[in-house]
Amino acid sequence: MGFIKTWATIQGNEFIAVRVQDPRIQNEGSWNSYVDYKIFLHTNSKAFTAKTSCVRRRYSEFVWLKKKLQKNAGLVPVPDLPGKSLFSFSNDDFLERRRKGLQCFLDKVVHMTVCLSDSQLHLFLQTQLPVGHILDCVQGHTPYTVTDAILTYASSNRGYAQAQEEEPAKERRPSDPRSNEISNRSVFEAISTDTSPLLPTDGQRPCEHFISLYQSIKCTTAQ
Repeated sequence: MGFIKTWATIQGNEFIAVRVQDPRIQNEGSWNSYVDYKIFLHTNSKAFTAKTSCVRRRYSEFVWLKKKLQKNAGLVPVPDLPGKSLFSFSNDDFLERRRKGLQCFLDKVVHMTVCLSDSQLHLFLQTQLPVGHILDCVQGHTPYTVTDAILTYASSNRGYAQAQEEEPAKERRPSDPRSNEISNRSVFEAISTDTSPLLPTDGQRPCEHFISLYQSIKCTTAQ
């Protein structure tokens, strides 16, 4: 797919840069196969809890996000997503067009004040929570807050680990702190490596792994 251009808007000394890249076919060859994309965000904006994050999201999750953002934005139009297509996931041209469309969507959304004030956007970009759990968290139905979820994901360093996973082995120097990366990765291993189909928003199983890990981190911090 080549190198992905980073989009950034600089206002004074503040910037928000986001890029969509690395489309991957999950469960290839099965009836429930789908494509997800890596979303890397880097910013110094006070609007974001974590200044760097990296997650993977699929197209249907983008559709969910747009609907939620539009509902909360009222009469303010939220940018469009790239349309659906009959092309196969194996079609590189289709995947690249969709990637560019998702890139354009996010680049506009993260610079809209009305969208930046929506916690669902922040959980979408800065945690690997399924969309149903995002909704639960925003509505206060989880033992963790929006900030807790983002900081727990950030403290696990999973975002950095995902950003580094695609590095060619030849580019990894012996001095690279791989052992630290592996240990930090464990906090969100169960959620962020889950490649199952998008969980339904109704009747979902609880996010047991996140809750237990959040509580363990909270207890450790309190000590």
